[in-house]
Parts: sequence; structure tokens; C-alpha cells
Amino acid sequence: MTTDQDLRDKLRKIEALFAGAATPGEKAAAGAAADRLRARLREAVESELPVEFKFSLQDPWGRSLFVALCRRYGLRPYRYRRMHRQTVLVKGPPSFIDGVLWPEFEELDVVLSGYLAEITERLIREAIHGETGEADEVPETPRIGR
Repeated sequence: MTTDQDLRDKLRKIEALFAGAATPGEKAAAGAAADRLRARLREAVESELPVEFKFSLQDPWGRSLFVALCRRYGLRPYRYRRMHRQTVLVKGPPSFIDGVLWPEFEELDVVLSGYLAEITERLIREAIHGETGEADEVPETPRIGR
């Protein structure tokens, strides 16, 4: 079972990977990794015009993660009035959005989703019923007149 600390460590390692950490010591310094990513964003802002990107994130946990990542890097996630809640817009340099933000989100989302699925399955198994598999598949009932 994954602990909260294990999850935090995995998230820091992913962040360090996207920051381009070169040594094991750098990989351990996740705080510095975020600073390096913000520096990459500043460089991209100076050399590229910002573009509005539209993301559709159905999973509320993934959406929360994406919004938090945007805010961490100083990007402002938003949506226009009457847009669906799962829609998140963000303006930024394409090289940063495509090369850092979205790939980092995808990796972090896999880790977070796995962790949440693990917790959910364990709680259901322990508190509701020991069998947590999918519903059985049975043949269709024959219809009259066939």
C-alpha cells in the first residue's frame, strides 16, 4: 500500500524530472526543481507570445491537480462564464505548456489516480465487502419473437 509520504516522494521525483535535474542530489531537491521550472517559464514568456489553451478535464481530482500546477508556475487558470466546469483555460507560452506543464500533469495524474484508486478499493474492501471486482457479465436474456 502506498503511504502519503510515498506519494509525496513520487510527486517530487516527477517534478525534478521535468525540471531537468542532472544529478541525484538535484533530484532530491524538489523545491529547487519548481524554481527551475518557473525560470524556464519566464524564459519562454520572453521569447514567445502567450496562447490560450483549452483543457477538458472530466475527473475532479485531475482538474484540481491541473489548476494547482498552473498556479504553482504563476499561470492563471480560468474559464469563461457559462463554460462547463470541466473546462480549464490557461494562457501561456506553447513551449512551456506543451513541453512542461501538460506532460508533468499527465505523469502526476497517473500517480494520483492510482493512489486514489488504491485507497478507494481498500476502503470498500474493508468497510463494505471484500470483493471489489467488476460486475459479472452474463448472456443476454432471449427476447420473445426471435
